[in-house]
Amino acid sequence: MNISLNKILLVEDNINDVELAMEAFSENNIANTVDVVRDGEEALEYLKYKGKFSSRSSGNPVVIFLDINLPKINGIEVLKAIRTDHKLKLIPVVIFTSSREEKDLFASYSLGVNAYVVKPIDFNEFVIAVRSLGLFWAIINEPPPEL
Repeated sequence: MNISLNKILLVEDNINDVELAMEAFSENNIANTVDVVRDGEEALEYLKYKGKFSSRSSGNPVVIFLDINLPKINGIEVLKAIRTDHKLKLIPVVIFTSSREEKDLFASYSLGVNAYVVKPIDFNEFVIAVRSLGLFWAIINEPPPEL
């Protein structure tokens, strides 16, 4: 079992979903630091230590929770960039989105997403989903080594 508290990266532009996710992590005692970026461009800058993230602490996140419908660069393009980058390609990525579209599912799995979860509309179900994802990916799952 992984006992280190590696960071979680949440890529989400909807402030309400960010607040709900942060509350769910907190209520469920998931103590990992959660870094939040608001669009696909920021996500890639964060992962590649560019722009305002050039001096962030080193190390890849233990998991990336990635929305599809993002400003600037959408989640599918972010996933593609992650999977084609030698230093990032092994990071677990969970698509956490409102999209149930078959084309999004197909594109995500074709690019090697680790899981695809549709955001529940109900608050309690949303909290349960975030708790389950956080516990599995940040605590139970053993992350890959950094390249």
